[in-house]
Amino acid sequence: MNVNLRTLCLLCAPLALSAAIAAPLPPRLIGEPLYPPVGLDMTAVDASTRPGDDFFQYANGAWLARTTIPTDKPFMTEAQGIRDRTEAQLRTLLEDAAATAGHEPASIEGKVGAFYKSYMDAPRIEVLGRAPIDHELAAIRASRNRTELAALMGHSVRSFEGSFFQVGIDVDIKDPEHYAVYLQQGGLTMPDRDYYLSPTFAREKREFRAYVEHLLALDHWPSAKARAAAIVALETRIAAASWTKAEQRDLLKIYNPTSLKDLKALAPRMPWPALLRGADLDTKTRVVVAEKTAFPKIATIYADTPVETLKAWLAFTVTDSAAPYLSDAFAEARFGFRGKILLGLKDQPARWRRGVKAVSGGDCGADPASCFGTLNWAVGELYSARYFPPEIKKSITALVGDVIAAYRHRIEGLDWMGEATRAEALRKLDTYVVKVGYPDHPRDYSSVAVLDDDLVGNVRRAAAADWAFYRGRSNGPVDKTDWSMTPQTVDAYNGALRDIVFPAAILQAPYFDAAADPAVNFGACGTTIGHELTHGFDDQGRTLDANGALRDWWTAADDREFKARAAVLGAQFGTYEPVPGLHINPDLTMGENIADFGGLMIALDAYHASLHGAPAPVIDGVSGDQRFFRAFAQAWRGKGRDDYIRQLTVSDPHSYRKFRVNGVVRNSDAWYEAFDVQPTDKLYVEPAKRARIW
Repeated sequence: MNVNLRTLCLLCAPLALSAAIAAPLPPRLIGEPLYPPVGLDMTAVDASTRPGDDFFQYANGAWLARTTIPTDKPFMTEAQGIRDRTEAQLRTLLEDAAATAGHEPASIEGKVGAFYKSYMDAPRIEVLGRAPIDHELAAIRASRNRTELAALMGHSVRSFEGSFFQVGIDVDIKDPEHYAVYLQQGGLTMPDRDYYLSPTFAREKREFRAYVEHLLALDHWPSAKARAAAIVALETRIAAASWTKAEQRDLLKIYNPTSLKDLKALAPRMPWPALLRGADLDTKTRVVVAEKTAFPKIATIYADTPVETLKAWLAFTVTDSAAPYLSDAFAEARFGFRGKILLGLKDQPARWRRGVKAVSGGDCGADPASCFGTLNWAVGELYSARYFPPEIKKSITALVGDVIAAYRHRIEGLDWMGEATRAEALRKLDTYVVKVGYPDHPRDYSSVAVLDDDLVGNVRRAAAADWAFYRGRSNGPVDKTDWSMTPQTVDAYNGALRDIVFPAAILQAPYFDAAADPAVNFGACGTTIGHELTHGFDDQGRTLDANGALRDWWTAADDREFKARAAVLGAQFGTYEPVPGLHINPDLTMGENIADFGGLMIALDAYHASLHGAPAPVIDGVSGDQRFFRAFAQAWRGKGRDDYIRQLTVSDPHSYRKFRVNGVVRNSDAWYEAFDVQPTDKLYVEPAKRARIW
């Protein structure tokens, strides 16, 4: 699996498996209007709430009141509505492909269809039971020592095994013309170290132990109860040794190029040659270590843990990863823990929805298996051809150009930035490349065998082909046309290549509606563009220069000023409490908070510039700026279950959506003017105390 350390995305929060609804939404072409003629949901407003008291509630309250969270979802959001429509499109595409697919087809359509057929063949999957993973379990049982087990952990890049250390290949952020092998801390099943160490998650930890025991029992692993207790204790030790997610955000600290010789000296108790050999990386002589101080601690834990416990842990990870593709006993057990306990879901998604995700990939986070062993790029090629009209590409590219121009103007006018830093910032802004819809070069799947009766084998072979792709290009120059998100992904990102990428699926109403009023498009989509641009200059992105290299290009005075201004925003976000007793961690969310704030300010400038000095029309009694801010708030509308919100708050770099709205608009002078916000209103911040960065 490709580990992209520099993909900063808009929506990439932990997500559950896509949910079932009463009836699938009809497939529709991207570009069809959703709320004609303005593009704004005029029925969503809660008129009983003052905008200055709770703008999120004001803009979305009526929608929140009439919207329920389906029993198989952890949330319901505007983005989820787009995902549901995208999923309906994908279902039609996959069912059409499956209708004509043979047993072992050669065409892209046939392979996609056969994969889907293999997932939908529930009777065969039920008969097979655990048999499809017997090979992995037998190899674990036959292992005689930690060296052999480390080699099996290396298989995690292309099969179901877990690993104490994650391996990936990505752009070298100090030599952006080449790739590097990255090593990161691993070994944890639950979403974050806090789940093991904080009393807040004591219930989840108890249920985790029961889940481990259940899967080991299904594997007929000896002493399942005792081994489960040992595994939970093992992962708790790893959690205590691991860096926090906030610590992992410091690019300077997680970039530690190391020779194999020095890696052995850093963490001598881990069989590194065996691990890398298992990942087919035994010819590499250099790696980049991420959490440097955690490595010797985790290696020591590995060396001190009894071999039988390590075997049981590996068996559990194999079964946990493969469970979505096995019989109901395994799939339901996994859902019972990952869905019900961790996310508060009530029901398993419909099988066709799980099949769509298994073939086409999706948002990982709470469901890591959804990003593993898919034909995601093949599906993306078919999806773009069927559902993405070429004219949308032209429209969004123009909107991006407007937002980039507004950002340039804003950087040129900053009163706190010195000329040397400003020149570097503008040079970096000029290097950004916009990628829209789908990649220029399709992925080659000709050598991947897909059988319509071998689901687990299809997953294995697809995962192996994916890893072979990244490993195969690792010695060559960086492919600047590369994408890290598939066209069917409802998200956007700013990557290590200084590219702003908008996959086809996110360019649907209400995020983008070519027929909508410009204020709405700038408020919903323009803020997204600005968000991704700002990531290049947030607390992480600002450490990468115009060539994409990790370098300090700020003067000392500008560095101090930036940090001081960011701290103002961080102090505000640290007071927000998404669920009682749990506050937002501003160190974890700083980059996304800065990007949300910058995106709003830049997009508003771009909207104003698009008027060319003319007054904005008043539509249905709503001014242009009011439509802009309401579109921004509606883009983030949604509600989630408490278990899900708690998981996001401790593990996700994005603040919860209500605060992505309220926490940002209260720092915009134009918002105060648009909605006549007064000092007596709850969101009011004195002008001198408002955050002012970009």
